[in-house]
Amino acid sequence: MKNAFIIHGTWGSPTWNWFPWMKDQLEQQWYQVVVPRLPTPHWQSLESWTEAFQPYIDNINSETIFVAHSAGPAFVLSILERISTPIKACYFVSGFLELIQLPEFDLLNETITSRQFDWESIHKNCPYFYMCHWEDDPYVPFHSVEILAENLWIEVDVIEWGGHLNTESGYSEFLYLLHKIQS
Repeated sequence: MKNAFIIHGTWGSPTWNWFPWMKDQLEQQWYQVVVPRLPTPHWQSLESWTEAFQPYIDNINSETIFVAHSAGPAFVLSILERISTPIKACYFVSGFLELIQLPEFDLLNETITSRQFDWESIHKNCPYFYMCHWEDDPYVPFHSVEILAENLWIEVDVIEWGGHLNTESGYSEFLYLLHKIQS
């Protein structure tokens, strides 16, 4: 069965940004879609996010896709490290690995984004990665995105004038990303 998980980032929510719109669009294409609420900002850590996602882990299968924003991609990598069934694909938006030099975010993101990843397991469990970002994102420096892209062996698709690719930047819908998922 086709399913999708949409993963928000720090200070995020299942009801923010383009997530509700994307959920609706994917459901119209026969996906079962889950947008879990992960603890943020209070109690945000890799451990608390892993615990919050635990009820969904058995739903991951070969037709699963992950769509993740900001700190969400690093969390998805932690899932890919420990699953036993390879998934179909991951679509990462403004994802990063490392601290981004914004103390209010770095304190919350550190256990999720700034650690050693098991890249062999990650690549074994996901054959396709896509990643988009804007070079002048107000939160995530482009070099932080490039570190993630290098480890995934992919190029970053640069979205001109995209900001952080969130509602604040005019993205309550994200048709371009939907087309990437459809293709």
